[in-house]
Amino acid sequence: MAAKEPVETLIEREFDALSPELQRAARWVRSNGPVLALRSMRNAAGQAGVSPATMTRLARRLGFDSFDALREPYVDRLAGGAALPYVRRARALQRREGDDHVAALCRLQATNVAAVSLRNPVAAIERVADRLLRAERVHFLGLRVCHGVAFQLHYAYGLLCANGALITDLGGTLADQVAQIGRGHVLLAISQSPYTRATVDSVRQARAQGAAIVALTDNSLSPIAREADHALLFDTASNSFFHSTTGALALAECVLAAVNARGGPAVLRRLRERQRQLRTSRAYWESPRTAHTP
Repeated sequence: MAAKEPVETLIEREFDALSPELQRAARWVRSNGPVLALRSMRNAAGQAGVSPATMTRLARRLGFDSFDALREPYVDRLAGGAALPYVRRARALQRREGDDHVAALCRLQATNVAAVSLRNPVAAIERVADRLLRAERVHFLGLRVCHGVAFQLHYAYGLLCANGALITDLGGTLADQVAQIGRGHVLLAISQSPYTRATVDSVRQARAQGAAIVALTDNSLSPIAREADHALLFDTASNSFFHSTTGALALAECVLAAVNARGGPAVLRRLRERQRQLRTSRAYWESPRTAHTP
């Protein structure tokens, strides 16, 4: 008999009670579950770094009769083509005729945006905003596909608050920048599966140095969520070869809205100052004045 609840829900509920070996297997399944539909038990165990017997024990612990029963929900999802590895997914997309894939992607993007409010109570987003506003320094980190989200969040946050800094690996200096993060600071890290190792390592180092961690990530068992003081979640569903960042961007904008709403006079003063600076530097294009008065 197969479990009735989604595998993800079962893993999140049971995770803390699992042995370290079963946790390793569960974390891999939670982050890579769709790939399970294309893997044998031995292959999946090898990728997770556990024995095949561990995969069987995990399946039974979650309420499934066997490893194959654990795979079944992911096999069913695969029928929609939403979780194939990158190259296969890209090839499948190229073979489709018409523009249905564009409409389908737009629907998934809308779902990712809607999931932000479903997965994150308003109070949780407000707690993150309050933590950022209290911090001596807020460091924003997002690498690879998440860099754009981190950059946008840092840029807009800088219009509201003066305590933000963007961390990058430009010139190979990531470790040097992370070494400066300490008590009284917040590291806001963004990462989604497959998780960038340098981001995970940076989060662990900053936490060891006394910094508070805010994670924006795709599931509560991601390696940065497990290290975080506050974790906010987004969805990455896509029918294309890439994981969508639409949900991450929507979540970042919600955090910014909360910072603005809860920042009080200090945020208003900062915004006025930045607007004056932008006008003075003529940062934005303006239409030439015409000779005719309206």
